[in-house]
Amino acid sequence: MTSSLLTVITFVPLLGAILTLFPWGRWLGIDKDREERLIKNGATAISLLPLGLALMLAAQYNPSAPGFQFEIKVPWITALNVHYHLGVDGLSVPLVFLTTLLTTLGLWYSAQTIKTRVREFFFLFLLLEMGMIGVFVSLDLVLFYVFWELGLVPMYLLIGVWGQPKDRPQYSAIKFFLYTMAGSVLMLLAIIGIYLSVGTFDIVEAARLKPFADNFTLASLAFWAFFIAFAIKVPSWPFHTWLPDAHTAAPTAGSVILAGILLKLGAYGILRINLPIFPQAFKAYGLIVVILGVISIVYGALVSLAQWDLKRLIAYSSVSHMGYVMLGAGAAALAIGAQEWTDSGVMALNGAALTMFNHGISTGALFFLVGVIYERAHLRDLKMFGGLSNKLPYYYGLFAVTAFTSLGLPGLAGFWGEFFVFRGAFDIVRIWAAIGVIGIVLTAAYILWKVVQYVFLGQYDPHKIKHWTDPTTGAEGHEPTDVARFEKITLWPLVFFMVLVGIFPAVLLNYFNAAFLALLTSLAGK
Repeated sequence: MTSSLLTVITFVPLLGAILTLFPWGRWLGIDKDREERLIKNGATAISLLPLGLALMLAAQYNPSAPGFQFEIKVPWITALNVHYHLGVDGLSVPLVFLTTLLTTLGLWYSAQTIKTRVREFFFLFLLLEMGMIGVFVSLDLVLFYVFWELGLVPMYLLIGVWGQPKDRPQYSAIKFFLYTMAGSVLMLLAIIGIYLSVGTFDIVEAARLKPFADNFTLASLAFWAFFIAFAIKVPSWPFHTWLPDAHTAAPTAGSVILAGILLKLGAYGILRINLPIFPQAFKAYGLIVVILGVISIVYGALVSLAQWDLKRLIAYSSVSHMGYVMLGAGAAALAIGAQEWTDSGVMALNGAALTMFNHGISTGALFFLVGVIYERAHLRDLKMFGGLSNKLPYYYGLFAVTAFTSLGLPGLAGFWGEFFVFRGAFDIVRIWAAIGVIGIVLTAAYILWKVVQYVFLGQYDPHKIKHWTDPTTGAEGHEPTDVARFEKITLWPLVFFMVLVGIFPAVLLNYFNAAFLALLTSLAGK
């Protein structure tokens, strides 16, 4: 079971996706409504299996053991030396769990809210889960690329078909597709280059052999090809412009997965491929990565301050938060080979990985919370709200905890990622780290001023929402009600992890720290 655990976690969602396509209504003699309810409940139930197995994976993983664990490696395409090679280390285990958690919560929430083309929606959602998990467990570059591309079409369709009509979903979906596809072409060329250089697609072997070790120009070209592909997905400034449109148009669960997981694929690729395979190139260009990260932090926060659409504000906040990941990765790259900076480099990488996980749970929860109010009021304009703390106290409590996690309040999960990034970066790139701190202040500004003040404080005016009609869909706003039971069940697990990691960050650091210490130690002198 140990050797096949990753295979089961990865492909159970595919089995669930296939099962949604069966004509259950005709086979069981039930009407369309009951068939759709069966598909919704069945897809949600199936997603619990990879979630449970991901918990078992985390429990059985040994952080103190070197290398990858739960490995399976068998020939796949022998003519090209391509293997079906899966494995996990301390970086990928928490991200696999995060993927299965957010997918289950997204399916549960969608089971109550999706009313059209139910079969197709749940098929695509489970197919997307398989692609995301596959990226995190693949140790062969061809397999990595296949899973990377596999998630592109489901998200494109989720945005384009189930997106909000007034937010140009087809335009946003095509923009997302073209940006990601452009990066994928560069990645494919770099993968072929690695094979021609060292004769293998295996990520572990390539990291050992160091492609283009005797040709820095070619190593730099391959490094930037991978980096641009991953930076588009992160997304880092200036490759970020697809993100606000995609987030604004996507259905609620689609936005949750986009922010919670898909952005992490790019950051994961930088840490899994760019850093160990091209350490010298990364070290040479590390300062550029740091600068891109700092620009993303400050720019994303400033643009968030200018937004009046709640969903678009949260989308731009993701650009800012993922900038901390870029700052940590770039600072760690500059520490390669410098013994006095090794501990600081590990700290910066710990902060980057913590930010990836914490951003997944906090921003995922924020998009769920936007969906809660949008389902009732059919609007996201901050100027139309006010005084909801008295009207919706439970909703206010959930939003407050999540918003304070996002701004990095000590005692909640968001604080530790930023703390470790700056703890590491200040020792390595002090001036740029100091500039990056501005982002913390700006984040507090847009969370407290734009979100908390405009949505929850002040006097509640029932006429603003009750008499408002969506000009695109014709949907009428109505008196908002507090959080329903299914919405509470969706949000409780995320709030739990915000508090748990905030109080006891070692629950994640035990995984990350050992993996990154081993990585930077192995890269010393190379």
